[in-house]
Amino acid sequence: MAELANCPNCGSVFVKTNLRDVCETCYKEEEIAFETVYTFIRKKENRTATIFETSEGTGVDEELIIKFIKTGRLRLAQFPNLGYPCQKCRTIIREGNLCDECVNELRSELSTFEKEQKRIQEIRNREKRTYFVDK
Repeated sequence: MAELANCPNCGSVFVKTNLRDVCETCYKEEEIAFETVYTFIRKKENRTATIFETSEGTGVDEELIIKFIKTGRLRLAQFPNLGYPCQKCRTIIREGNLCDECVNELRSELSTFEKEQKRIQEIRNREKRTYFVDK
């Protein structure tokens, strides 16, 4: 369902849909930027370019290139060195939001937290026990 929103790029009001998250003017600019990036990385000598090199070579902002990757417009299988930064440590990754190391660290922290919660619950259960004393 469409809703009114402010464009995150220019601030103008537009009707936001599932297909577009920016206004018509900014969408056209993004399309031009996409064509520039795609033309750049399709050249044989640029196929191994990193996101930084692509940004430098085209003048397109890295965040916009990341948006193209995350929305599936740029397929990483064709470009071996193209990736985007992990949301936690900024290591370059090719899928998901976190690198394997950060995922493992998060899982470890979650496991530790769950064990601590279980230990606390066991302590509470022990404290709730009713003891009867014979007189």
